[in-house]
Amino acid sequence: MGAPIVQLQEANIFQNKQCILSQVDIEVQAGDFVFLIGKTGTGKSSLIKTLYADLPLQEGQGGIVGYDLNGIRQKDIPFLRRKLGVVFQDFKLLPDRTVFDNLNFVLKATGWKDKAKIKERIQEVLSEVGMESIEQKHPFELSGGEQQRVAIARALLNTPEIIIADEPTGNLDPQTSLEIMEVFQKLHQQGMTVLMATHDYNMIVKFPGKILRCDEGAVYEVVQKKPS
Repeated sequence: MGAPIVQLQEANIFQNKQCILSQVDIEVQAGDFVFLIGKTGTGKSSLIKTLYADLPLQEGQGGIVGYDLNGIRQKDIPFLRRKLGVVFQDFKLLPDRTVFDNLNFVLKATGWKDKAKIKERIQEVLSEVGMESIEQKHPFELSGGEQQRVAIARALLNTPEIIIADEPTGNLDPQTSLEIMEVFQKLHQQGMTVLMATHDYNMIVKFPGKILRCDEGAVYEVVQKKPS
């Protein structure tokens, strides 16, 4: 086993000066599919925000994709985030731009210049999430599930080392949620590492993975019983 993609040791996670999670010890290895579960308000989102350096890691040790989360410099955060694919509950697509322009915006912002390569990459990621023919549509013309597929495609643009998804099915109906989970499962089967926060316990039963639970200020691993 190589070095973990994500590692926290004795980390205390703060939100607005309040310690939400204490003494967090977690490891995510390349190729893992990890669920982060727990009720709303147990610290899942704060933990995830710490991993993509939206919240500073103030106490304990932490690293992700080769970056040290302790005292990471502001100017390094964009480079860190290029190695992460982050998917949010509310899609965060730019409403006034087409799907193509949403994805083009990200590639240009991360240094892509060759128009032919940009076009090819956009087509590749849309194809990976089953959204080949919607480049010229605007987000409002798409269903919630389609918008989330585009958001996953956006997360894949720079070939991240890990996808971090924060309640990616939180705004979707059960059938669409299942379809979105199948997209994540397919990516995982192709070798992608996935860390997903969810409170949808049905997903954990249907899509096995490593389970970390946030509860009463702590994070601990849950060992799933094998079906007899």
